[in-house]
Amino acid sequence: MALREACLWEQLTPGRPDHAALKGEVKVDVCVIGAGITGLSAAIHLLEQGKSVAVLEAHRIGHGGSGRNVGLVNAGMWIPPDEIEAGFGEAVGSQLNRMLGAAPSLVFSLIDKYHIDCQLRREGTLHMAHNARGEADLRSREEQWKRRGAPVELLTGSACEQATGTKKIAAALLDRRAGTLNPMAYTSGLASATIGLGGQLFERSPVVRLERQGSRWSVQTALGAVHAGQVVIASNAYTEGEWTALRRNFFPGYYYQVASTPLTDDAAQQILPGGQGSWDTRQVLSSIRRDADGRLLLGSLGNGNQKPAWFLKAWADRVQQHYFPFLKAVDWECTWTGCIAFTPDHLMRLFEPAPGLVAVTGYNGRGVTTGSVVGKAFADYLCHQNPQVLPIPFAPMQPLAGAGLRSCLYEAGFSLYHAGQCLRIVI
Repeated sequence: MALREACLWEQLTPGRPDHAALKGEVKVDVCVIGAGITGLSAAIHLLEQGKSVAVLEAHRIGHGGSGRNVGLVNAGMWIPPDEIEAGFGEAVGSQLNRMLGAAPSLVFSLIDKYHIDCQLRREGTLHMAHNARGEADLRSREEQWKRRGAPVELLTGSACEQATGTKKIAAALLDRRAGTLNPMAYTSGLASATIGLGGQLFERSPVVRLERQGSRWSVQTALGAVHAGQVVIASNAYTEGEWTALRRNFFPGYYYQVASTPLTDDAAQQILPGGQGSWDTRQVLSSIRRDADGRLLLGSLGNGNQKPAWFLKAWADRVQQHYFPFLKAVDWECTWTGCIAFTPDHLMRLFEPAPGLVAVTGYNGRGVTTGSVVGKAFADYLCHQNPQVLPIPFAPMQPLAGAGLRSCLYEAGFSLYHAGQCLRIVI
């Protein structure tokens, strides 16, 4: 079977409505730039509080990382909670840990409230230790989260093998707060909720200019403009054009995925039988999950668009045969890549470069939950002007030096590691 370049989540979200491009002028309370999870969460929570909202999307809803990610509804950040509090200080760090620890609950509540059909599973996620060092890290994370009252459990022995479906993992941290979903369907559902609440949504309307005009902002596109008292920039890694300095505050990285055809044999049912999504503790990590139709989805850091199909299939075969050697030959159906906004310390940044203008970047690969939380926080902040509702304080914009070089070095490292996997030098 030929490996197609296509995003599985788009195929599994049929009937996404088209929205017209902006033509002419619109006046609203708030203009949201970017119809991904952050922007749509902001729009929904603004509309719920009585604000009028227009959302501008340069392409189609979910075009960026919001519709192309793994679909893990994770709690917290990549960085362990003790390190968060050490870096930010106890007051700010504990606020961030609390808000992102409860992030899956916010996602689930939005799905329930707006009846979003996105193949949601609430059985948690599994962080899998690939070696002794990884297991030690997971034991530390378990202790740190349990100290904060989180329902996490380190599985070992037969319990770990039964949960993961592989003998190659000695320990896995089960986080019962978390879950999985189809991210494109979730994003599309947020868009439908935005429209249902009276919001305006314009696709294929990239911003070309953002300027202050008196007491309001003018957000201009090729064919029109939105005039608003406040603006949310929620374009993150997919920020385009020179109308904002946001792009200089992160460096782009990539994450590719490969999906099989639906696996229907009995052996395949051993893989993650509880419905959890998973990822391992490797520095160049691999993610593993199954979708509602039984497909096996494998992913890793790197730009799949720059790799030939034979390379991606060889990589997927290697990972599958390492973890699940009992499977028959797997047919790989499609592959796609998403862009991630990375920061050197793996922490996001919130900005308020001018009154009434807020922006975010640097999710570092945790967009489903973090975007939902930040969108709500921005809405609450713009409505009440209380900075205590934010997960972290605003930071000054500080363009990264050598962002392009960082991206190239990361990609070279990822590609070298994946080549080693294909050649069976490493796993």
